[in-house]
Amino acid sequence: MKHKKTLEIGTSNFKRLVENNHYLVDKTLLISDFFNGSSLVSLMPRPRRFGKTLNLSMIRHFFDIRNKNIKNLFSEFEISKNKDFCEKHQNTYPVISISLKKIKAKNWKEMLESFKIAISKLYQGHKYLLNSDKLESYEKKYFENIILRNATETDYKFSIRNLSEYLKSHFGENVIILIDEYDTPIIWAYNNNKSDKKTESSFYASSVTFMQTFLGEAFKENDSLQKGLLTGIMRISRESIFSDWNNFDVFGITSKYFSDKFGFTENETKKILAYFDLYDKYNGVKKWYDGYIFGDTNNIYNPWSIVNYITKVKDGFLPYWVNTSSDALIREKITASGIENDFKKLLSGEVIKKQIVNDFVFSDFDIDKEVIWTLLTYSGYLTQIKKAKYDNYELKIPNNEVKIVFKNIVKFWFNAKMKIKRELLISTAEHLINNRISKFEKGFKKIIGNTISYFDKGGEPERIYHVYTLGLLAILSDDYIIKSNGESGDGRYDILLIPFDKTKFGIVIEFKQIKKRHNEEDKDFHERIDTSIENARNQINENQYYKELLANKIDEKNIIKLAIVFAGKEPYMK
Repeated sequence: MKHKKTLEIGTSNFKRLVENNHYLVDKTLLISDFFNGSSLVSLMPRPRRFGKTLNLSMIRHFFDIRNKNIKNLFSEFEISKNKDFCEKHQNTYPVISISLKKIKAKNWKEMLESFKIAISKLYQGHKYLLNSDKLESYEKKYFENIILRNATETDYKFSIRNLSEYLKSHFGENVIILIDEYDTPIIWAYNNNKSDKKTESSFYASSVTFMQTFLGEAFKENDSLQKGLLTGIMRISRESIFSDWNNFDVFGITSKYFSDKFGFTENETKKILAYFDLYDKYNGVKKWYDGYIFGDTNNIYNPWSIVNYITKVKDGFLPYWVNTSSDALIREKITASGIENDFKKLLSGEVIKKQIVNDFVFSDFDIDKEVIWTLLTYSGYLTQIKKAKYDNYELKIPNNEVKIVFKNIVKFWFNAKMKIKRELLISTAEHLINNRISKFEKGFKKIIGNTISYFDKGGEPERIYHVYTLGLLAILSDDYIIKSNGESGDGRYDILLIPFDKTKFGIVIEFKQIKKRHNEEDKDFHERIDTSIENARNQINENQYYKELLANKIDEKNIIKLAIVFAGKEPYMK
């Protein structure tokens, strides 16, 4: 009798996971789809933690000619049903597999050393070639210099190409080349670009020049190549990395090909939840980790977050994926792009229409702030809904987990750009959740006063106040579920705060906007405020916006029904 499978986090080695009886979502049909495709070389960019490294490991173990003794590794998977394909191709080809995800440095000298270390380890994995009678003595000397990291920079540029030729000579078969996280060196160099006075070039330019030859020689007009596959986050183009290539195709997040091969589909998610007796958690999992659309495949779930959730189910729903990377480039570009108006729409659950540029160019950031939407979508912070004309796509925040990122960015604007002290944010929020509304009003007015220039951007003022209030309340996310524009009762509330501790206050907030005071003698001003507050409170009660709080077992006497009326930029409440 087989033991129940388990989950292991942090391992992307297909062989290890199978042999140790760990649960694996079956993506093995990627193997035949990739190999039988018309493209000699394929680039498949996807967000981080969506299974790229594990898929490459799976492909490597299937094809590697040195693994003939582990053919049964795939016996329980879908690919094994294609007996003709397995008989003809399994463990038939030499494989070069290298990951560039650790090629990170602050200058070109350090990055070149990182390349040397990675390529040296790659060659060490094939050191049996030093005993091959198919290699010439000078080739073996080159091989040794690569391992010892004594070779020249040019030698390392040609290292993948040369290794493929050595492997073909030794085994008599063409080579499969797999490169994981190919874009990490370029992204890292762009983030840390500094001029090199000695060479009068730059870190970024040096990195691009190296990658041109390193990848170009591996994949372009290489007679030893059987198939090639690269993964990463972006399709970096017009940087001459892929200059003059005519033998590769890009299958990105908008492509209908391979659209279900990265991330978990709806059925795969239901299956894994059922296997671990967690199917009753499906609705919560869907809200937190679903929402991606790749090509024509809807409802792609974040695999990293689901695996973490299942293994730590007692901790509830947490933002596992958003805490796995600093994403310095994204944070820097967002906070510098002046895109607050689009952010407020996204946080309110709306869809925005933006162009997605499939040929990504880092230098475009300097002249076109709209490139940020391409970066956010390819990186997994937004997802496409549908395509419009001229490469325009309707975009939205995919799920609750990613919405936390956007709330934190708004909070960052409060802290950094608007120069609001964290202590003021905390004390103001504390006054609200403890029903000290007069003190909350004072703190809230200070915050709005410090952000006055941010509200002079046009658009709908009420929505702008809404999104910045969400930014303020994001500081409460450890203790409250913070919801916006949700259905409750007979309508849609503006903001709802549901406490995890059911003895605490639950809060429903409704916003109103009136014309600001015209002059000091505007005798009707306060009457208009009082009327608007009363109307907002009546709207809360008549439409029962608080029903969701009652459904979450919040006692009705512990429900705060808060009306906030803005007169121009001045907030009032009771």
